[in-house]
Amino acid sequence: MGLIKEFKEFAVKGNVVDMAVGIIIGGAFGKIVSSLVNDVIMPPIGKLIGGVNFTDLKIVLSDAVVANGEVVTPEVAILYGSFIQTVIDFLIIAFVIFMAIKAINKLKREKPAEPEAPAAPPADVQLLTEIRDLLKKQQ
Repeated sequence: MGLIKEFKEFAVKGNVVDMAVGIIIGGAFGKIVSSLVNDVIMPPIGKLIGGVNFTDLKIVLSDAVVANGEVVTPEVAILYGSFIQTVIDFLIIAFVIFMAIKAINKLKREKPAEPEAPAAPPADVQLLTEIRDLLKKQQ
């Protein structure tokens, strides 16, 4: 039973649960950013550079071989357009995460506590200090 108890403690620790939630939200966020890049950002960029769809950009190494209407050998190509879109996805996600972490760190930062004024010395120490000062004046 010790192993099961240990696993249960590990699985319900705050860090593990937080990490799982982060991974799930990150996956969903990645889909949103991919849609933003593919459906909103890339079409205007493609239009600006002459109506090019980035996913269509490729270097064909060998054409597909078709015999009797069936593909015998598929096309072999380097899909650099898809790579460009993936890089843009990554840059946007990285920037948004950077901004979120920056905002979180700003909220976490607390103003340093002002140093407290030194506590007043006890009454007997104050009395001795006054006596010392009076003796100095008499000399």
